[in-house]
Amino acid sequence: MAKSQIEKKELKNSSKIGVYVCHCGTNIAGSVDIKEIVNFSKNLQNVKIVREHMYLCSEQGQNIIKDDIAKEGIDRIVAACCSPRTHEEIFRKTLNSTNLNKYLYEQVNIRDQCSWPHFKDKENSTKKAKQLVKSGIYRASELEPLEDRKLSVLKSALVIGGGISGINAALDLARGGYKVYIVEKNPSIGGKMAQLDKTFPTNDCSACILAPMMVEVSNTPNIELLTYSEIEDVLGHIGKYRVTVRKKQTFVDWKKCNGCGECSIVCPVKVDNEFNCNMDKRKAIYTQFEQAIPMRAVVDKDKCVKCKLCVKKCQLGAIDLTENEDEFLEFEVGSIIVTTGYDLFDPNIKPEYDYEHPNVITSLELERMMCASGPTKGEILRPSDGRKPQTLSFVQCVGSRDEKTNDYCSRICCTYSIKHARLLKEKYPDMDIYMHYIDLRCFGKGYEEYYRMAREKGIKFIRGRISQVDSIADRLEVSGDDDTLGEQISVIADLVVLAVAMESSKDAKKLANILNISTDKTGFFKEIHPKLKPVGTDSDGIFIAGACQGPKEIPDAISQGKAAASAAASLMSKGEIEIEPLFAQIMEDYCAKCRTCESLCTYKAIKYNEDNKMEVDIALCKGCGVCGASCPSGAIKSNHFTSKQIRMQIMALTEAII
Repeated sequence: MAKSQIEKKELKNSSKIGVYVCHCGTNIAGSVDIKEIVNFSKNLQNVKIVREHMYLCSEQGQNIIKDDIAKEGIDRIVAACCSPRTHEEIFRKTLNSTNLNKYLYEQVNIRDQCSWPHFKDKENSTKKAKQLVKSGIYRASELEPLEDRKLSVLKSALVIGGGISGINAALDLARGGYKVYIVEKNPSIGGKMAQLDKTFPTNDCSACILAPMMVEVSNTPNIELLTYSEIEDVLGHIGKYRVTVRKKQTFVDWKKCNGCGECSIVCPVKVDNEFNCNMDKRKAIYTQFEQAIPMRAVVDKDKCVKCKLCVKKCQLGAIDLTENEDEFLEFEVGSIIVTTGYDLFDPNIKPEYDYEHPNVITSLELERMMCASGPTKGEILRPSDGRKPQTLSFVQCVGSRDEKTNDYCSRICCTYSIKHARLLKEKYPDMDIYMHYIDLRCFGKGYEEYYRMAREKGIKFIRGRISQVDSIADRLEVSGDDDTLGEQISVIADLVVLAVAMESSKDAKKLANILNISTDKTGFFKEIHPKLKPVGTDSDGIFIAGACQGPKEIPDAISQGKAAASAAASLMSKGEIEIEPLFAQIMEDYCAKCRTCESLCTYKAIKYNEDNKMEVDIALCKGCGVCGASCPSGAIKSNHFTSKQIRMQIMALTEAII
């Protein structure tokens, strides 16, 4: 039997397909011959109407489709335009407003797959577009009407991470009447912002901005705060997640503890204080910082010597060193927001900067020095001898814009270094300050003015990468390029400050596996689309916000936290949601119960149930097709991507285009 005869037999003769080709200005028409696509499509089987339009996604373009459905009896739509990721929902809504099922729509991406990659070769770009349009028409002939399913949604949310982004997300949801759980791994909320002294470009006190929000979190009845806790497991699906939290043992009854600090005074054990970047000491029983929320003591079980002096000192009887088991809590939520923040690059990885030298410090260590509650009470002193430095060098892009470490820009380093330099110059006018940079990226509102004021104060900006930091007697030699002068330079400094990169949290991959969400090549959590869905993930009902998604400054982290809260609230507000029917279906008569599909399902959507049957959780299933492709019995059907639909596409793609 000839191939053309097979096609005629396979195609549904009853289909009346409307094909619509978009110019998209010159986005498509500049590299694809639209007239040729139109004429080619007219000759394909089951095609009743072919039209072209300058902007098919416009209201006028959508109305053309509506009119053809109503007047011409079109029962399948094929749009040759741009990406389904951005525009498929627009066309589906158009079909929904008519009597045509929205799943009888096929979109062919001739912009991203033809025009853009082959913009210099119009002939082959057009030929490829014809092939793709034909495959879309063939597939459309086999499309079946489907109906969305409804799921109930709990009106409660989990926020993972208690930094500035998570705090704003939680407060917005709580103000909207939703129950919110905040899980924070540290003893207090606040995140990295709690370690800052001032914030740019206004030089506002960081604590003055953050502390009132932290207090509001603790005083909001809708918010349950679970600090010194970590996510152990998350099961379920959008609308109903079952969360298990490990509440780490503090050895202190927080219901009795009032945060008086007497226990810390009598504790004989001193260890490095992580909050102050290990530049001073804390006790084995401690509160994280002076404005901690909750203001409760925690025993560091790895450092405690069990002398029990704290037990004897506590008049409230809040300390019990015999307790040794972590507590596990379980609860259910309708949505999840991840705001786990970032870690800082370890400059020891770059030995040329000699971070092991006591007078080479990071920007966060300098920040803690500048803070009145920090290890030096706001004075800038050399760690080696406690003297005030006369000459200070800032080295930019340490671990950023470097193919050997992180090839991305960390965005905030230039501006926070300028902040440090300005504040130091204002406090110590006689201090010589140098800043070595590759490019200054001060992109925000008021940031350029902020930079100009720094220059006016006498801070010396040197464009060029630093190659080496060496010890010379009790001082440091900073060697590198001066691109402006076109020569090698060296600066003799008393203190060197490294502007280190922002990196993804070391626990990000573990959490990504628990939540079944993706990370990008840099390790940060990956959004669905950077413009259209910047806080969405590929697991429905789970959102990301703040620096866990990528390097960003405080205003951006707050904005994303609020955006994630808005997305979660819109999901939970109606109490139920509609989900697309693009899930797998198991045909029990053919199923051999080999459980191959269960072992291969990335989304954990297929389970062997109590009735000895394979069951698909439609809320978890993404219709990826792995189960159907691997089933040895052919017992799994993927809605909207059936074997016949795929076969028709392949048939069209393998036939030569004349």
